[in-house]
Parts: sequence; structure tokens; C-alpha cells
Amino acid sequence: MIPTAADLPKPSSLFREFTGPLTRELVQEPGEFGLGKVPARLKPDATAKLVCGFCSTGCSLNAHLREGRAINLTPATEYPVNLGMACPKGWEALTPLTAPNRATTPLIRDTSGRLQAASWDEAMTTFVSRLRAIQAKHGPGSVAWLGTGQICTEELAFLGALGKFGIGILHGDGNPRQCMATSVVAYKQSFGFDAPPYTYQDFEESDVIVLIGSNLCIAHPIMWQRVLRNRNNPEIIVIDPRKTETAMAATQHLPLAPKSDLVLLYGIANLLIQNGWIDETFIGTHTNGFNEFAGHVRQFTPDTVAVQTGLTVAQLYRFAESIHRGKAVSFWWTMGVNQGHESTRTAQAIINLALMTGNIGRAGTGANSITGQCNAMGSRLFSNTTNLLGGHDFLNAGHRAKIAGALGIPVERIPQQNSFAYDQIMDAIERGEIKALWLIATNPAHSWVNQRSVPAAFRKLELLVVQDMFNDTESVAHADIVFPAAAWGEKEGTFINSERRIGVVKKVAVAPGQALSDFNIFRLVANYWGCEMMFREWTSPEAVFQIMKRCSAGQPCDITGIDGYEMLDAVGGIQWPFSSEQCSVIGNRSEQSAGGGRSPGSTDHCKLITDHFPNERRLFADGRFHHADGRARFIFEAPKAPPECKDAEFPFELLTGRGTSAQWHTQTRTRCSAVLRRLHPEELYVELNPDDAQRLGVGPNGRVRITSRRGSLEATAFLTPTVRPGQIFLPMHYEAVNRLTHPAVDPYSRQPSYKHCAVRVKRR
Repeated sequence: MIPTAADLPKPSSLFREFTGPLTRELVQEPGEFGLGKVPARLKPDATAKLVCGFCSTGCSLNAHLREGRAINLTPATEYPVNLGMACPKGWEALTPLTAPNRATTPLIRDTSGRLQAASWDEAMTTFVSRLRAIQAKHGPGSVAWLGTGQICTEELAFLGALGKFGIGILHGDGNPRQCMATSVVAYKQSFGFDAPPYTYQDFEESDVIVLIGSNLCIAHPIMWQRVLRNRNNPEIIVIDPRKTETAMAATQHLPLAPKSDLVLLYGIANLLIQNGWIDETFIGTHTNGFNEFAGHVRQFTPDTVAVQTGLTVAQLYRFAESIHRGKAVSFWWTMGVNQGHESTRTAQAIINLALMTGNIGRAGTGANSITGQCNAMGSRLFSNTTNLLGGHDFLNAGHRAKIAGALGIPVERIPQQNSFAYDQIMDAIERGEIKALWLIATNPAHSWVNQRSVPAAFRKLELLVVQDMFNDTESVAHADIVFPAAAWGEKEGTFINSERRIGVVKKVAVAPGQALSDFNIFRLVANYWGCEMMFREWTSPEAVFQIMKRCSAGQPCDITGIDGYEMLDAVGGIQWPFSSEQCSVIGNRSEQSAGGGRSPGSTDHCKLITDHFPNERRLFADGRFHHADGRARFIFEAPKAPPECKDAEFPFELLTGRGTSAQWHTQTRTRCSAVLRRLHPEELYVELNPDDAQRLGVGPNGRVRITSRRGSLEATAFLTPTVRPGQIFLPMHYEAVNRLTHPAVDPYSRQPSYKHCAVRVKRR
């Protein structure tokens, strides 16, 4: 029996004071963030600086206000990330806020199967009563959430704490599992912590830049602009099956056979070792496992590697010699590595190259994973999914006790086991074990591999709740309850970008209708669930930032030295770590040189600190890593064949990736902009080699049907030699593409292998 509202715990007296027509005033940010307002500290016709909410680059944008609302954006010139530059998405970042398909009111599906408008009280009462009934009947493992790398770090922390400590949801993961899980696991195993070591300045300091599975020019255009600012005339080596825009600008393009990366990297390691092109001092002082690794890669001779990768022996030698000659070599990777069947070991093979050549901890060096989403790093550290808050471990009793103390909650509230990963949650839904799912700012009905399986899984749920800024996503179509969420620019918080820089997001527009920030939706859930006293300190995003600081204390990601949002604003963001000890030492030094007189936390004090503490910082300059012995580890494994190879029935290899710099993920936001829509084809297209097209009888702009073992689609053929014969390329942004993709996952990171599967192509 489903409990009624009368059976639920009563909200606090504070909440009852604001029920009825004033409910929205409670759940809007308090005080200066009241109903229909932007922050009072922002002057009506001023300029507010905030971090962009699209990709992981973390550019700073100036929002120009008129009568208290943002009307235009320009890139911030002094911010150390983008230095006055913006990509097309950044220029158009305000357009989704006024889209006609914004979710403006809660929705509940009625008995006839239609989503109907409801009040927040009705939506929350229904959500809590149905979730409690499912937990009571099926146990704590019957409910899960899937979060995102799109919302603010403080919101991620609130969701994770509310879900696991308040509601008692055992399983929660985020869509960063689809893009960054590989790098997280690779860094943890190799370095002892999820610690990308670089700063964007390294793009400008390298004399050799190696890009592996990264179309930087399109996927991260501002980072590519940083490469173009490099005055060292760098060697740019691109490893990618396709001749991407980035490969066209490279000095070396290695068009290897799809998913032969691990063989190639082991072969290059062998060449470096056999020729003595390694840093034996660094290896001996700062690493473990090199001798075993050297023995492993000995079998990857140039001739063997050439056969398996499709490259020539001359290309292999030139690549290895370029690394050897470089004084500052940086290795960069993104989804072309992360989204693979053996992605963790591939990422670690890149890390191994940096370690064995001593290319880490110095300017222009590093084994550098580029993140995808705007706040994937915040999700990695503070979402309570893959880690306990602050990069801690759910399996570590000491860590559980520390976080319980920092939050003031009973330690018994913290689970002693890890959550299912994203794919395991989806599998558990299909098996009937998980009965309720809460989606927050993610759209698996579009983005999950083997897409056809998702609606079938959703139909098995007793409750699907979707929290989103839009009311028409593919996942909303299956929802029982919809929570309308505020967008970027309509709320406050922080993002953490690829180079570990924490930047501030500001509220420069008012959310439409009854839409609320994710933060305040979580506050509302806590009140209706009856656990609001557990979160009595969680009154605002900046209050939660202070809680996050406590959780980070003593960790490699320690941010206890950051006073608050004003400090982050004053100094152009701060890269973690920035501990209170670091801040104290630097603050004393800066005060002495300036003659004293600045109060801690003041803008002048913050600026003095950063004058003496560079705002471009890389990790491991001292050669100390985060394992107990301070050493990095060489980790390796025998390569495995892709889980699905082409054959007579499916003779093509499908590659997927980003299409244009004007597109983003499932296009829910970028399609709101008429400007961005004009910068890419409206309809799905496929890149096809002209030789294959001739054999198939397909002309330019001809229609083709593409079929995998999981589904099929139609696309317009774009004939281009940038894809090799026997391969095709589809941009990931179009809804149909994931009908084809293979549901294999890497065994360590559990990240899906989106980038490769077998298909056939027929003329229509």
C-alpha cells in the first residue's frame, strides 16, 4: 500500500511557515536570492563574471546585466583559462535559458498516462510516498539515482549526501561514468589518487605535444587556441584512426587501426627502452614496477606493432624519436581513449610513457586527461558516487568516521560498500532488482549505449523521476514525475575544470515559472523526507562549500585554504590543492612583503596571496605521488581484441565522436540557439570514404542505411578521405547513433565502449 500524505513525517516548523503559495520563496535561495530576483550584490546594470557551463575547459564569461538580468556574454580577458577567448557555445550560453521547451512546473503522470502539471507539494508528496513504499517492499537496494557532471559541485555534494545518508539510497552514479571513469581509475591505480597533474599553460610550454584519441580543435577549441599560442614550434603528434581537424594541423598523424592504441603504446615504450631513451634516475627514484613493465613490452617489436596497428615501422621510430628529442613532452587524451574496451590500461600506457621519460611535474609535461563535462571533476571528487565525499573511500572505516564527523552525522548512516556503476544500475533495472530511478540532469534514453534497451528497462520501473531544465527530452517522455530545474546562470555554485581549477557560477537570470535550482530541489526533498535536521547547515551553496572544505582536509584535493567564493572570484579561480597550511605560509610571506594590514579573506589579501602563489600549478613537481610509499606504479596488461570485430556480414567499423564545436552531447541546449544550429548539419550524416562509396554506388549526399547487431538508422553520406576505407564516422550528438553502439564496458572503469563496433552500410 502506498502511504498517503498523512503518513509522512511532517516538515519542520520553518517549512510549514512557507507552505502554500509561498513555498517557492522557501525553496529559492534565501534572502537576497528571493523569488524572482538575482543577487542583490549584483548591480542592476553591472557586469558579472562566471564560469561557462558547457565543457570542462572552464572559461570565464562576463555576463552583462540590464535591469538585473543578463542580456549578453563576452569572454573574460584576465581569466587564466581562456584569456579573452570563447568558443561558439560560450558566446551562445544564455540562449537555452529562454528556450520555449523549458520545464516550468512539476509534472505527474496521471492514470491515463499523460504528464499533468502539479504543485511542488503534490510532486514532493508523490515522490516521497512512492519512494518510501518501494524501499519498504523491496529494500534499500531497490532505488538508485543517476546524476551528472553538469550541475554545481555543491549540488552534487548535496545530492550524494541526501541520497546516501538521508534517504538511504545505496546505488548512485553519474554520467561522468560515460566520459571520465577511465581516467579516474587509471590515475588512482597509477598515482594513488585521481590527480590530473597539469595546467593549461603546459599547452604553451611543451616542445612535443602528443594527442591520443582527442580532436582537440573541435572538442576543446579554447585548449587548441592555447596550443596555437605555443612559441616553441612544437611537434604535434595526433594518434587517431580518422584524419580529424586536429590531425590536419599536426606535424605527425598516426592513423592507427581502431582500438589498437594499447599495442602501439607498448611498442613505443619498447622502442624507448631498447634505445636507452628513458630517464633511469626518475624511474629508480620515483616509480615501482618498471622492470616488470620492460619485460612485458619486449614482445611488442616494431614489426609486430606495425602489423597490428596498420602503421609503418618508420612512423613508429619517428614517434619514439620525437619523444626522445623533446625537452618537455606532454601526453593528452580524452574520449577516444576513455571510451574503449580496455581503456584503463590504455590510459595507464600513456602514463607509463610519461613516467619512464621523466615527463611529469615539469612545465610542458604530464600524462594529462582532458575532461568532458563542465563539472566532471566536481562529480569525481564530491558526488558521493565513485568516492565518498572529498575523494575518500566508502570501504575505509577511517574515512567513513572522518566524513561522519565532518558532517555531524552517525557513522552508521554511511554505506560500507560501493555503489553499482552506471551500467550495473541499468542491468539491475532490467533484472527487476532496482524498481525506482531518479535522473538528475542526464538523458540516458538518448545517450546510453545500445539505446534500444533503455525504454524497455524504464518500463520495468515502478517509478522514474526526471529532474531537468527541459520538458521534452527523450528521458522525460518515460517519466512518472518531472522536477523542473533551473539552468546554469540561474543559480550559484562552483565548477572544477580539467586542470583542477575551481571557479564560481553566478545567478544572472531568473528561472522560469516554478523551476528551482537543483540545490533547492534537494532542500525540498530533505524537508519532505523528514531528514532536514541532518542538513540544517546546508542552507546555501556557499555554506556547502565550507562543508566540502572540511571533507577535503588532509586529502590530495585539500581546499581548506580557499576562503570562499569572493576569494575564487578575486584571483581567477584556484587549482586544488590549496590547503590552509599553504595559504598561511603564502599569506604571511605576502603580508610581510606588502607591509601587512590586510585582513584574511579580503580581496586585497587574496590578491596578495596569489601574487606569491602562481595561479598555474602542476602536481608532482617534487616527484612524490599519492601511494603510501610516494612512488607511482607502472601498470600493464596483455591487450585484448575488441569485443566486436567486422566480418562478412558487418564489414565496416563504426567510429563515433564529436561533430562540430557548435554541438554538445545530446544537443538539448545547443539546439536552442539558432546560431549554433546553423553551424552544423540539421540531419544525421555519415562520413564515408569515396572508395567505399563508389563500391556501394553511393554518391555525394546520397542516403544510406547503417545497421549493427543492435539496430539501424538512415543518414546522408558525406564522402571524404578523412575516414579510411572500411571505416565510417557518425557524430555522437544525434539521437539515432546509440541505436548502433555496443554495450561493452572496460572491466576496471566500467566505462562504455562507444567508439567502436561492427556495422554494414547499404545504399537507400
